Amino acid sequence: MFDQLKKIQELKNLQDSFKQEKETIQKKGISVTINGTMEVERIILNPTLAQNETEEILRQCINEANHNIQKKLAKSMMGSGFKM
Repeated sequence: MFDQLKKIQELKNLQDSFKQEKETIQKKGISVTINGTMEVERIILNPTLAQNETEEILRQCINEANHNIQKKLAKSMMGSGFKM
């Protein structure tokens, strides 16, 4: 029982630390920042780009930021020795 409570606390601590992690991707004046809980924190658009180009670059930025933050968090979990 105590081990389970300890693991729950470890998970809570990891989740709290994930909120502090951030990943920002910038392309052609568009910037997207995502935190470790996969929430988009900030989007900056380039008003000089056409709408279809803006949409495509925004999609790329979000996908790349998500991919990068997931890799960063996985590496962090492995480095901490966390086991389920």
